[in-house]
Amino acid sequence: MSRKTTAGPSTALRLAVVSALATASFVPPACAQAASTPADEAELRQLTEDLAELKAAYAQEVRRLRELDMQVQALQARLAGKVPAATPGAVGTATVAAPIVAAPAPAAAAAAEPPPPSQAGYASTAAEAEAARKELPRSVADVKQATRTLFNQRLVIENGLTYNRYDRKQLTLNGFLALDAIFLGNIAIENVESDTMNYNFAARWGVTPKLTLNLDAPYLWRKTVYQKGGAGGAAAAIAQEETTGSGLGDITVSGNYLMLPENNGRPETVLNVGITAPTGQEPYGIPWTVLERDDDDFIRFAVPDEQPTGNGAWQASVGVSAVKTSDPAILYGNIGYTYSFEASFDDIDNNPDTVNPGDVKLGDSFYFGAGVAFAFNERTSFSMSLSNRLSARARMRYDGQPWNKVIGSDANSALFNLGVTYALSDHATMVGLLGIGLTPDAPDFTLGFRVPYSL
Repeated sequence: MSRKTTAGPSTALRLAVVSALATASFVPPACAQAASTPADEAELRQLTEDLAELKAAYAQEVRRLRELDMQVQALQARLAGKVPAATPGAVGTATVAAPIVAAPAPAAAAAAEPPPPSQAGYASTAAEAEAARKELPRSVADVKQATRTLFNQRLVIENGLTYNRYDRKQLTLNGFLALDAIFLGNIAIENVESDTMNYNFAARWGVTPKLTLNLDAPYLWRKTVYQKGGAGGAAAAIAQEETTGSGLGDITVSGNYLMLPENNGRPETVLNVGITAPTGQEPYGIPWTVLERDDDDFIRFAVPDEQPTGNGAWQASVGVSAVKTSDPAILYGNIGYTYSFEASFDDIDNNPDTVNPGDVKLGDSFYFGAGVAFAFNERTSFSMSLSNRLSARARMRYDGQPWNKVIGSDANSALFNLGVTYALSDHATMVGLLGIGLTPDAPDFTLGFRVPYSL
């Protein structure tokens, strides 16, 4: 017998009534054999058919309620700006509320169909829905990964390439003023142009949901052009020499620890600690080539035979980073301190005619920065930031002599950075960065690209 069932509140009521009738009509088999009639058997068959039909309708309504609820949740999340329209499956859904009905009979409960499997764009269980609700939009996750404040990835392999341009001119006066107006002596213009290409291999390992360990191993190619005016005593003559250098840079091992998660009133706060090993070529003890001497055998122009790739000393750093999401903006900042340890070298003098062993203590540095990023869509975000590093003067001493500060070794390096992140795939992201130097000690500009790949 075929009947047409209607979806709505009456379906649940009919199910409860039929279940009650089915329970009431059940009698022990012995009694049924004694009192059964053809009319009773026909009624039982009819009720059984009605019960099976209502169970099928009930299961269909539960599936439909689940789908409608998830679609509503996805639309609400998109309107709130939490997830993009392209990936509704990433939106968390609330647990589907079951219709208020009387409990079905045991037979009906056992025969009810299980919830449908997860479909494209929908979470199939409450656990999946809760996990999806906590999942960050991709563009936000990429920004946090760039600031090393992302802790939901097990392993990330990153390849990066950065180009730095540095150009500095200096006017040198060697003489004295006569009559407070006429300069008597040598005037020389010194110019140093440096180009550095830095390939950096990095690995990020998420040890726990609150701790990430990092390894950064750079490889550098450097070319420096030295120019000096007044060669040979002629003011118009310019001498020029070029030197290069390449090799492994200083390797850094660091860790990030999530101290405070983000909530409505405070940003996410991360502790950063790291140590840098002097694995690169130090700038001390490199042979120098003399290009010009004056009549008194004084060296007027000399250049190193090769360029260094490291600073030659161990360094330790500690800092704090903070990130606050304020849709559609992401605010972030950091502050930290780097301590340089003393190091001993066989020759700390750049005079090619002498060898003077001694100790060097590079200046400690204090750094800070702040920026803002905007998530344009699920794949793309744009950021602007300012970073600044203040370095104290370095000190050095020859064996058996007191410490002396190196004049001109202190620095104030400030950069204005523009960055773009773009999701290439579910696992890979491309990060582009342009840095513009704001102080004489900073590079003229930097251009970099990084491709982190999460496994």
